[in-house]
Amino acid sequence: MAFFDLVDFDDHEQVVFCSDESSGLKAIIAVHNTKLGAAVGGCRLWDYASDEEALVDALRLSKGMTYKNAMAGLAMGGGKSVIIGDAKKIKSEALFKAFGNALNGLNGRYLSAEDVNITTGDIAIVNTVTPFVTGTEGKSGNPAPFTALGTFLGIKASVKHKFGREDLEGLKVSIQGLGSVGYYLCEHLHKAGAKLVVTDLNQEALDKVATEFGAEIVGLDEIYDQDVDIYAPCALGATINDNTISRLKAKIIAGCANNQLAQARHGQALLDADILYAPDYVINAGGIINISFENDYCVEKATKKVEEIYDTLLDVFQKADEQGKPTAVVADEIARQIIANGGK
Repeated sequence: MAFFDLVDFDDHEQVVFCSDESSGLKAIIAVHNTKLGAAVGGCRLWDYASDEEALVDALRLSKGMTYKNAMAGLAMGGGKSVIIGDAKKIKSEALFKAFGNALNGLNGRYLSAEDVNITTGDIAIVNTVTPFVTGTEGKSGNPAPFTALGTFLGIKASVKHKFGREDLEGLKVSIQGLGSVGYYLCEHLHKAGAKLVVTDLNQEALDKVATEFGAEIVGLDEIYDQDVDIYAPCALGATINDNTISRLKAKIIAGCANNQLAQARHGQALLDADILYAPDYVINAGGIINISFENDYCVEKATKKVEEIYDTLLDVFQKADEQGKPTAVVADEIARQIIANGGK
């Protein structure tokens, strides 16, 4: 594999491969860009089909964090880490301490936090051997409610731009993925009067939102065929691809998943299909915004900063319309300019 020729390499500053035989740790830490500050991004634990798949995921996620932090106006660079393995089998105190020792090797160039299959409790174990973590309990805590709030506000901004209305009453939203963020998003949407269609691997999670919010449950693959106004991808990435775009009836895609576009060209495909896309790293920045207040935490200040996502998205949408470009392309251009300028 020609590592430096990978499309997703994108001039990463540093990529570290970590292993620890005794704990079974196999991890990749990707530091994309530190021009605005130390790289910050969560750690994902996933049972990847191959090491190459894990590497590409780490590269794509870390680049997304660079742009996410820039667009949110944070003094943070972008990085991400992945631990390879089955969360049900490999999680242990030794594993997370080994990961913490790996973070020490970067000496503060990258700060980790929770992500898929990693809890704030896991990060607390990492924190026993390294200071280079964030989003810890007792400080900024669980970022999921803030990611959900930002996503909800992003959906409202999308509805205002696409449908010219301020409310969500009666609109139908399909939500793919009911992790902690997906659940909180369902709660916001239900309170706003939206009708919910949901799917997830976890039957207990499905039953919970069906009971509490009257959500309609559909199969994992059926989610793309629903007659809805808004499609909210809230699980893993790349669900917007050659196989799904033609099936979508929604006129808005706005969800909290990372790397929603399988390839960059799918942004143009959405524009051609007259589907408004809320760039993922803009709409889902609520969690990292909350974490940015970690050292002097104030929930009111964090919430106010998260609320800026609404106007940021409206700005992206307006510029995309004016330039006739996909929203994802415009967001990338704005983010790169912010980085070049040394901040927002």
